[in-house]
Amino acid sequence: MFLSVFDMFKVGIGPSSSHTMGPMVAGARFLDLLRAQPFRVAGLRASLHGSLAFTGVGHATDRATILGLAGFVPSDYDAEKAEAALARIKSEHMVHPEGLAPLRFDPARDLVFDYGPPLPGHANGMILRGTDAQGDVIVEETYYSIGGGFVLTGAELAAGKATEDGPPVPYPFDTAESMLRMAAESGLSIARMKRANELTRMEAGRLDQGLARIWDVMNACIDRGLASEGILPGGLRVKRRAMGIHQSLLAERGLNLTAPHTINDWMSAYAMAVNEENAAGGQVVTAPTNGAAGVVPATIRYWLDHVPGASARQVSEFLLTAAAIGGLIKYNASISGAECGCQAEVGSASAMAAAGLCAVLGGTPMQVENAAEIALEHHLGMTCDPVRGLVQVPCIERNGLGAIKAVSAASLSLRGDGTHLVPLDAAIETMRQTGRDMHEKYKETSLGGLAVNVPNC
Repeated sequence: MFLSVFDMFKVGIGPSSSHTMGPMVAGARFLDLLRAQPFRVAGLRASLHGSLAFTGVGHATDRATILGLAGFVPSDYDAEKAEAALARIKSEHMVHPEGLAPLRFDPARDLVFDYGPPLPGHANGMILRGTDAQGDVIVEETYYSIGGGFVLTGAELAAGKATEDGPPVPYPFDTAESMLRMAAESGLSIARMKRANELTRMEAGRLDQGLARIWDVMNACIDRGLASEGILPGGLRVKRRAMGIHQSLLAERGLNLTAPHTINDWMSAYAMAVNEENAAGGQVVTAPTNGAAGVVPATIRYWLDHVPGASARQVSEFLLTAAAIGGLIKYNASISGAECGCQAEVGSASAMAAAGLCAVLGGTPMQVENAAEIALEHHLGMTCDPVRGLVQVPCIERNGLGAIKAVSAASLSLRGDGTHLVPLDAAIETMRQTGRDMHEKYKETSLGGLAVNVPNC
């Protein structure tokens, strides 16, 4: 089993990895399919199903699908060019993807939200179609956005293709148990094993540059969020709060007026800054998803800014360790809120952050595994119930609490020797089973929970 650190941490755009980034990626993949056809396609159609339909407007799924079919991709998204393209498409009813003749596409007519039963493979399904000059469908593909920006065709999903193909890796752990066994046999940390696996796909300089960019984008996202105020888009009139909290914390520094627990407010401010940026459609890094994008960077920033002896040179160790844990969760359960609820998003992120923090604080592989287990265990059963389908309430604050739990979990694990009753593998399997049993309305549909109990939503 191999999932790259750059699969778990992708540079993209808000507000959702599953509902924004995924459909955009699917659109780009469909264009590649059309370029490979021996015949000319004249027009496009798209239908969104399941969770992509129910919360698609709040997650900008319609915009993302249109832009994906116009040739935009999340990794180098340009907001100004995207807005110009959207205006042109809505006016001309045409898209102009590179390498293809202009294609008829009227979003008002050719993009359909299907509120019927979801497609059979996953809650986040969409069907893209190419038509001939008469409007008859001549190319069709089903895509599933399975969480964290990962997209599979129906055939790929049925075949179980969720990991990257490539040469064998030296440490092919696919469970926490095998990860700990390989660490004990090799004498290597989890980060060093993960790094050795990554080096089968790329040379060291490119790996280091990629990891540095991931942290640069995360850190810049925190800084933008801490410097931005106003009302978030979407109609809920949610006010940005990270800037105000941060300014208040800065004003209190050195006054000897604050209680020790105020450190939690610093972590929350960092996390909320990221998720307010995400809610506004800004550039974020999936960690492992957009809805949970604040937990890992907030934990890193807390460590760098507030823990004596922290060094930016160790950020790569943090990210590699966190990616190893995230890969185990994705491979054996899910990181998709539409599939398993928010336990799969913020719960997974908290486990990843706890593991990364424990590692850079000197934890052994057993303590790292324990930290991840503690954090994940205490998110089990968490539902995904975004009010009005927006990644705002309860998502923004929830990232702050996920970071706080991550730090607590790492600290608790470091107080022991790594032995504990519940293995991480058991917690991951429990999350999978809980997600399977969870009622569908509590899995990113906005049909249950806070989404139906908050007045005027």
